[in-house]
Amino acid sequence: MKKIIMLAVALLALTACVHTHTHSNDTHEHEDKLQLTAYNDRLEVYAEATPLVVGRESSILVHLTRLDNFKPLQKGKVTLCLNTGNQSVRQTADTPSQPGIYSLKITPTDKGDGKILIDVETDGETSKLCIDNIRIFDNETDANHDAAGKTATSSNGVAFSKEMSWKADFATEVCRKELMGNTIRTMARIEPTQNSQHIVCAKGNGIVTFINNNHITEGKSVAKGQTLFYLSGEDLADNNLALQYQETESDYNLAKKEYERKSVLFEEQIVSESELLQAKHNFETAEASYNNLKRTFVNNQQTISTPTNGYISQLMVSNGEYVETGQTLAVITKNNTLYVEALLQPRNYHTLKNATSANLRQTNSNKTYTLEELDGQLISYGKNISADNPLLPVVYQIKNNADFLPGTFVELYIKTTGTEEVITVPNTALVEEMGNYFVFVQLTPEYFEKREVKIGNTDGKRTAILNGITTAERIVSKGAILVKLAQSTNTLDAHAGHVH
Repeated sequence: MKKIIMLAVALLALTACVHTHTHSNDTHEHEDKLQLTAYNDRLEVYAEATPLVVGRESSILVHLTRLDNFKPLQKGKVTLCLNTGNQSVRQTADTPSQPGIYSLKITPTDKGDGKILIDVETDGETSKLCIDNIRIFDNETDANHDAAGKTATSSNGVAFSKEMSWKADFATEVCRKELMGNTIRTMARIEPTQNSQHIVCAKGNGIVTFINNNHITEGKSVAKGQTLFYLSGEDLADNNLALQYQETESDYNLAKKEYERKSVLFEEQIVSESELLQAKHNFETAEASYNNLKRTFVNNQQTISTPTNGYISQLMVSNGEYVETGQTLAVITKNNTLYVEALLQPRNYHTLKNATSANLRQTNSNKTYTLEELDGQLISYGKNISADNPLLPVVYQIKNNADFLPGTFVELYIKTTGTEEVITVPNTALVEEMGNYFVFVQLTPEYFEKREVKIGNTDGKRTAILNGITTAERIVSKGAILVKLAQSTNTLDAHAGHVH
């Protein structure tokens, strides 16, 4: 939030002091400009042109924005072609005058209706854009009058330049309709899955000693095989680990000698095969016990290590504490997979049958993730209730791609099958003022209209719009709050020209 405020202050400062944009050293007097916009699947082109008059050079300032990140096109060659009837005039700019901005000049040769074709060559590919309904006049008066009549205006408009939007987390999108069903909104708790937790147990009776100068704490990251504790029973009368090790080693040596002796006797046909097999079994059992203890027994102490990578989610003992065989010392959690657990009112039972997906919103960061982004799935939901348990449990399993912390809460939006298409917008497009909601509708890529809308259902990422906008309109989908702040300055208007 602090970053947003700092950026907003910077952008507002730019808005307050810059009525025009400086792109080169040549300055033109104020006049209404043609405001031309076109899109393809890769680029947005926004061009400002002095009105087109036969025989008069027109300056055309082309702003090119990448639609994958809404940042300026850094490099590429731009060719602009003005077609009127059978006449064609073109000019090429090999490089931008500054990132995203190309300055071109064209002198029309014939009046009438035409179109502008723009070819953008970058990274070995050519993008084509077309601006229709271009009119060329035979005198400046008619041309200027036509440009003035086409200038975007609004009583609730706000200017937000391309240079400002390029510096911000900003995006636009065309309003679209989609199926949106009912949404169950609730709080859910993040919990580790069973297979993501591993128990570290004592393998004998003894005194626990922490390693690393007692730097064993909950939350500490650990690696597979890393030693956490030493377990010593040296001063204990019962179940002394050192004595246990000696006994295990002695049992192993005796079983080995017996197996070797029986092998010789079997070759001499003095003992039966069954006796040999029993001796072999006893030897292998003793060997396994000895090797298992030997791997972890050093200097009369047993080492206790982590079975997996992860972190210590629970520390169940203190340094110097006496423990018994099988007692839990620590819990290691990997957090690769998590459960999302919620409790719902019984009235939602039939709605759950139509659940299709879900969205999760982190309350600490306001980030929202789809179930698909988390490779998640619905595991189960309750089929009955009781006096002791009057709520329906719902459990999703997700991969921890978003670094969720077990034990924390998230907002869970359970989505159901939709039956009717409605216009939806990203929640980031909405601006709330005293209980009313607004969006910024794009009139040009540098001029927006603040429009009140009536909202409907939300799934945590997108919200249904009941009225206020149409599917043919483009809105600010990211950065709406910055446009709102720019509106408060009221220093730029739709007629503000660029200084080239």
